[in-house]
Amino acid sequence: MPAIDVHQHLWPEPLLRALSLRHEAPRLVRRRDGWTLRLHGEPETPIDLADHEPERRAALVRADGLDRALVAPSVPLGIEALPAAEAEPLLAAYHEGAEALPEEFGAWAAVGLAEPDAAGLERLLDAGFAGACVSADALAGPDGYERLGPLLDTLEHRGAPLFVHPGPAPPADVERVPRWWAAMTAYVASMQAAWYAFALWGRAAHPRLRTCFAMLAGLAPLHRERLVARGGAPANDPDVFLDVSSYGGRVVDAVLREVGVDRLVEGSDRPVAGVTDLGLGDAVRTALRERNPARLLSATTTEVPV
Repeated sequence: MPAIDVHQHLWPEPLLRALSLRHEAPRLVRRRDGWTLRLHGEPETPIDLADHEPERRAALVRADGLDRALVAPSVPLGIEALPAAEAEPLLAAYHEGAEALPEEFGAWAAVGLAEPDAAGLERLLDAGFAGACVSADALAGPDGYERLGPLLDTLEHRGAPLFVHPGPAPPADVERVPRWWAAMTAYVASMQAAWYAFALWGRAAHPRLRTCFAMLAGLAPLHRERLVARGGAPANDPDVFLDVSSYGGRVVDAVLREVGVDRLVEGSDRPVAGVTDLGLGDAVRTALRERNPARLLSATTTEVPV
């Protein structure tokens, strides 16, 4: 089986160019000392464009002992949530660039939220995209499942997975909060909400939809005892997966003990973070990199979408 990282970010050249031409956030701004990313509600962040150089990143995939990495749209950019007229050219730039990446990469499709387009998603799946990446906030309650129902129906019908990713963050006092603030507050809360929303409304509406939550769903599975104490019922869903991005061996081991090793997959969140040696042994490493991604990405075959 191929070794796969299901969660990386690489902004292809067409998307970088489109972001640099914008006058409002999200946009790339050139400074004397390099490029910065300007988002709504977050401090400006320096961006090293070398982190998005395809051949350099392909070499890192190989150096990490991987055969393939799946590139996800950077949901915190917020391009999916823009009005359709603004979102569509940025989404098109992402998809165009993703299709041209080296063979070490596959990609998740991005979907606009203002005017969800199930037919457009069909075309992207036909083109080889692995599934669709959707923001946690868009799927944090029953309204989201009603609004995005046609997109999720398409994934379910095609046997393609859903990848739930945090962001963008709500507005904050950008002059006072550190850069990590959103990642440790809004992103965690949104992933937890999406985890419970899927169990309550998503699974009933889409019984065959395989779903993966980034960053261990904000550690929602570890709150089982609190959920039970408040009258909730924990879900034991074999078709719901969690990527381990942002966490190390101690936390991954705790989640593994709660949900089982068969529901965890490798996810590095590169270039924000890198592949981590969890120190949990070769059997766990093989499950996260090989066996479980194969189950997530295909119900009937271990072939990996190109």
